[in-house]
Amino acid sequence: MTDKSRLVVIIGSVREGRFGPVVAAWVADRARAHGGFDVDVIDLAGVDIPLALPAAPPKFAGDDYPRPEGMKDVTRRLAEADAFLIVTPEYNHSYPASLKALIDWHFTQWTAKPAAFVSYGGAAGGRHAVLHLENVLTELHAVTIRDGLAFPNYFNAWQDGAPLDAAADGYAKTLLEQLSWWAQALRVARNAAPYPGGA
Repeated sequence: MTDKSRLVVIIGSVREGRFGPVVAAWVADRARAHGGFDVDVIDLAGVDIPLALPAAPPKFAGDDYPRPEGMKDVTRRLAEADAFLIVTPEYNHSYPASLKALIDWHFTQWTAKPAAFVSYGGAAGGRHAVLHLENVLTELHAVTIRDGLAFPNYFNAWQDGAPLDAAADGYAKTLLEQLSWWAQALRVARNAAPYPGGA
């Protein structure tokens, strides 16, 4: 396959003064340069994501799930995606509530699609957040990518919108190559036959 995969980059933090947009801009630029993706960046700070959920889960409600009007555009973009790249900080050994709310409002949008992670934080570089996200997205039948990017002590490790570690570009390339492979393979599979057991 030579056509590009639709990649949604999700900025998971909505905290005041967050660093997520800086990380997301850097990795989105690398995804565009890779050449295998049409890149769409979703910033959760601009999305209506209530914490209160309807009684019936989206797994069973399907297209009739009563999402807020302000979420419909995001739902469409998630549904159209071939792959996800989630940019997350680590809050209290896990990931932000904004990300969990976005995930919980959806179900089939994640199914049989690959998800990769770019994290940042203190000494652990956000890795605890990624471990939790891997568990959650696996439950939703997504395929999580092993090789991610983590930026420990990001507050000292970035300058002028880019990481100081020269190896970061190489790690990003590996992540994007794996993500592109899975995105194309799973798109072929989804088009060939419905995914079993995802709904």
